[in-house]
Amino acid sequence: MAVHETTEATAARTPNRGLRWLRRHLITIAGLCTLGYLVLPNLVVMVFSFNKPNGRFNYQWQRFSTDAWSDPCGVADLCGSLGLSLQLALWATVGATVLGTMIAFALARYRFRARAGVNTLIFLPMAMPEVVMAASLATLFLNMGIQFGFWTILIAHIMFCLSFVVTAVKARVMSMDPRLEQAAQDLYATPVQTFLRVTLPIAAPGIAAGALLSFALSFDDFIITNFNAGSTVTFPMFVWGSAQRGTPVQINVIGTAMFLLAVLCVVVGQLADARRKRSKRS
Repeated sequence: MAVHETTEATAARTPNRGLRWLRRHLITIAGLCTLGYLVLPNLVVMVFSFNKPNGRFNYQWQRFSTDAWSDPCGVADLCGSLGLSLQLALWATVGATVLGTMIAFALARYRFRARAGVNTLIFLPMAMPEVVMAASLATLFLNMGIQFGFWTILIAHIMFCLSFVVTAVKARVMSMDPRLEQAAQDLYATPVQTFLRVTLPIAAPGIAAGALLSFALSFDDFIITNFNAGSTVTFPMFVWGSAQRGTPVQINVIGTAMFLLAVLCVVVGQLADARRKRSKRS
């Protein structure tokens, strides 16, 4: 009789134990499911980069092959458009990061009459639909008689990347402790030395985050670029054009390489941060 009661008690506690475990790990499970949902398209692209389709479209798995990886530039104009997108993303990142950092410091540190209006204008590109900004920029360039091409794309990319840099850097600057800069000044540091040795290193994570986000947004943009490119073809435009007549496997190769490079940058950043924290403890 005692054994029977013990068995019933154990059976009654088992669902409760499982429910407690589920409640304890619910956020982790939800996070993993969300991460899997976000990464799944990249995994599909990665798998199909090793496919060898029978026709022009790389939409159905046929057989395993590494031909596309051995010749990623085997499709005409693919590497040319990729190089152009990388060049645009690099220059847009430099321009948006420099301008955005100066704007962020001005908005966070100084009080001036048009400060509220500037804040509103800075965030407008983030809230405005891309097609509206694209059409507006195209109209502006046409009225000014500017020929569409590399420079119009670069101006457009810097314009919409600027808001993201300002947001990231401004949040970092506003969280800085002003007593650190005051301590540097008390130790007879010049304004330039204070900025280079105190202010800039503290703001560096925000600047780096804005720069990386600018690079990704510029490289990936299609709508604004399509309105202001003219005859210039970037990598997203090449992908869109290829989808109309057949998607080469090399596009999946480039996408996989970019995804793995982004993951590598994140992993290296996390390892560097963990190492810095361990060195501070010791």
